[in-house]
Amino acid sequence: MTPPPTSLPPTPQASHPPTVQAENAVRTTDYHTAGEPFRIVTDGLPPVPGDTVAERCAGVIGAGGSATAPRPGPLDDIRRLLVQEPRGHAGMYGGFVVPPDDDGAHFGVLFWHKDGYSTACGHGTLALGAWAVDSGRVRAPDDGSVEIRIDVPSGRVRATVHRAHGRTTAVTFRNVPTRVTARKVPVATSFGTADVDVAHAGACYASVPAAQLGLDVDRASLPRLVRAGREIRAALAGHPATWHPDSPLLSGVYGVILHEELPDTPAGPAQANVTVFADGQVDRSPCGSGTSARLALLAEDGRLGPGDVLHHESVVGTVFTGRVISRTDAGAVTEVTGTAHRTGEHTFVRDPYDTLATGFLL
Repeated sequence: MTPPPTSLPPTPQASHPPTVQAENAVRTTDYHTAGEPFRIVTDGLPPVPGDTVAERCAGVIGAGGSATAPRPGPLDDIRRLLVQEPRGHAGMYGGFVVPPDDDGAHFGVLFWHKDGYSTACGHGTLALGAWAVDSGRVRAPDDGSVEIRIDVPSGRVRATVHRAHGRTTAVTFRNVPTRVTARKVPVATSFGTADVDVAHAGACYASVPAAQLGLDVDRASLPRLVRAGREIRAALAGHPATWHPDSPLLSGVYGVILHEELPDTPAGPAQANVTVFADGQVDRSPCGSGTSARLALLAEDGRLGPGDVLHHESVVGTVFTGRVISRTDAGAVTEVTGTAHRTGEHTFVRDPYDTLATGFLL
């Protein structure tokens, strides 16, 4: 009889490459602006072809694709990896830092969300301004302000970072000019007919008073607000007011702003809103470029005069303030001010044996 072995034989090792490899890692710095996330990709991107940020955005979307249905590719794999669960969620937002169009800007960015890409993002611009200073990419005084120039698909925007005692206290975003292209367009929805205003503020926004549809701007109403936003966006597909004369990339409704009146402040009007953008995504902030759209519309209505400030509140109670700086042939020049805070720094990887690959959305 053979005696039992005194020890177990060594377990064969599976052939498995390391889960974390430097060449496969994607590194990000995450911020939130008034509650809305913004994930800044700082390392790990493949080359992004194109001579301008707009060309790079069109290239990432791909021939035959659209902003909310981009074609597959290496860069879009990274977008999906970072925005989808388990690394992200359906409300995630972020940007790829890319070279600027020329030496007049500090850097460029491609904005992305769960459905694809956007041509403008005010809350992202505020976060990028704070990040540029926090990371040392742009030097800033301990007390005072510094301007960060950023090339985005819709043009060049500016983020002025305000500092006190060595700390960033606020960021002001100056948008590309905002043009109002239509007023009181009747749109039928399952909630009733709404009179919709359309404005281009780096992206195209449709604005409607929530009360016209029997809705309130609050958390309990979010499912119905999202449904209304989707219906309005679909109903306006192909409407002439949604098309931009300079580029198809800037055309089509990106966001639907459902707003309600709040009591005026001593500085000017006050409103609350829920912005439903892309394919039903809800902006947790008051929406930066959407605030530009509201400013232009209120100024055209005579409700926002020179020196007046809009108090613009989100569904989570955070606030942007905004004002119209000037009027030009291209539209209203607006500024929006808010706060952005860093939430973390991350190194993301994809295990080659992970059957969920770049993730999923619920």
